[in-house]
Amino acid sequence: MNEYTDEYLDGLRLKGDDLADATVEALFAGAGVARFNTLMRWFAVSGQALPEDVPDAARDYLEATATPPEWVDWAVMERARQFFIDNDVHISTALSFAAMPACYVVPHIAKLLSATHSLAYPSRRMAETGQFTVYLMRPDAFEAGGRFLPAAQKVRLLHASIRRHLKEAGKWPEPVPICQEDMLGGLMMFSIQVLDALHRMGVHITPDGAEAYYYAWRVVGAVLGCDPATIPPDLEAARRFSDRYMFRHMGPSPEGAHLTGQLIEMYEGVVPGTLLDPVVPALIRFLVGDTTADWLQVPRSRWDSVIGVAPVLLGALERLEDRGPWAAQLSDRLGRLVSVLELSSLTRGRVMHYAIPQELKAEYGVRSPISRWTPPPPADLS
Repeated sequence: MNEYTDEYLDGLRLKGDDLADATVEALFAGAGVARFNTLMRWFAVSGQALPEDVPDAARDYLEATATPPEWVDWAVMERARQFFIDNDVHISTALSFAAMPACYVVPHIAKLLSATHSLAYPSRRMAETGQFTVYLMRPDAFEAGGRFLPAAQKVRLLHASIRRHLKEAGKWPEPVPICQEDMLGGLMMFSIQVLDALHRMGVHITPDGAEAYYYAWRVVGAVLGCDPATIPPDLEAARRFSDRYMFRHMGPSPEGAHLTGQLIEMYEGVVPGTLLDPVVPALIRFLVGDTTADWLQVPRSRWDSVIGVAPVLLGALERLEDRGPWAAQLSDRLGRLVSVLELSSLTRGRVMHYAIPQELKAEYGVRSPISRWTPPPPADLS
């Protein structure tokens, strides 16, 4: 059993993604980044023929990463997809108001996000996250015509290009930006910490559903360049890794507070009027806890005490679903409609394209119901 000691995790901080890093280095050396980005706007689905003039390094990379890991259990992946369909609205809520603030409360992650995404456009980060998750949970995600694998291939190169820019600038405090530990930390935020948020919201989750959902993100981690041998193999191990990671790194930062403020403002703008504006920060505070919310400077309001009734309301809705197949089907359709409307609002109807940035932001000095799942207990960090 891996105890995720500081020594072990410190070793992960020295590792990046060899395949993607070598590909990006070759593209920059051959001045092929702009051409690659232009071509990749037209490369959107699995099985699509690559353009003839794709740079050789990029072609080798795209062919090497065009298929999912051989060890994938497709029956478990289908259970994960059904879990997502049943809980898509709740998962979207957890991603937006729990997983993203969890990213922002890790200071070096918040600084990195600030360096690579304009603070004036937080909707781009949420749109990319939502679109990526939707692609993952489609029936054809890993088949010809699916959009998930090409998106993952591009995200992996995006991470590699950020590593290159920050390392070349020599102003990043550590040798490897977006290292293996941080990649695994992000995986935890979008998997077990989302499940934790669903539990706090009172969503009924079966143990099988929770394990299947986490399994899907294990597959995502491997596709995005995490060393499969280091990915926690189950929820219990994920809990130990997640708690140790957050214990090592979480804290307040100006960038984290700024990103959170922009996130709150963005979602307040999604809902017409101002009456319900305080619900957004109240929901974040409810899901992440007072300590994290205070570090992120989430404002307090009278809604902080009212939002605690959310689990009761969700429980009532789920009891309605249990009244028969017709009720569950209606709920699923309404859930998908809400999710589609939210994603459409963030993307403004556009497909989000992932590209290799040729420079980063100037101010950072970088140029060029039967049973119910409950979370594993907190890890003993003593």
